[in-house]
Amino acid sequence: MANILLVDDDAENLWSLRIALEDDGHRVTVAADAGRALAILRHEAIEIMITDYQMPGIDGVQLCQMTRSQPAHSSLPIVLLSAATEPAYAPRVWTHFLRRPASIRELIARIDVHAAARLTHAVHVSAGAVRRCTEPAASRWPAVNAGCWP
Repeated sequence: MANILLVDDDAENLWSLRIALEDDGHRVTVAADAGRALAILRHEAIEIMITDYQMPGIDGVQLCQMTRSQPAHSSLPIVLLSAATEPAYAPRVWTHFLRRPASIRELIARIDVHAAARLTHAVHVSAGAVRRCTEPAASRWPAVNAGCWP
């Protein structure tokens, strides 16, 4: 389904979410801090990021801002999780905010919406490629009847 990056400094949160998401068919990569998450984003094709808000060093909001500042990830769906209330002091640079304890069903439903949108886009792109490829290439044209040559 989707290639998901989980970012949380709490190993228990990471592993419980990872198990739930992998059981739902997603590929999951984990990072224990924002620095590692940014390195993963540079080298892997991540489709959705789920991050904790309150982490030491770079927090979840700062990670969202740093991610959005990269042109390759400016439209990456980001889910911000926290036991605290949604931050009001910063511009909203995340796609969804879920307050812990968040429902796994709700989280998976949000992920599925983005995965379905990505697949729908891929189908439209593929259909366009098929339409362009239906005309025969010059090398596939029918042969000329040699008997009609002078």
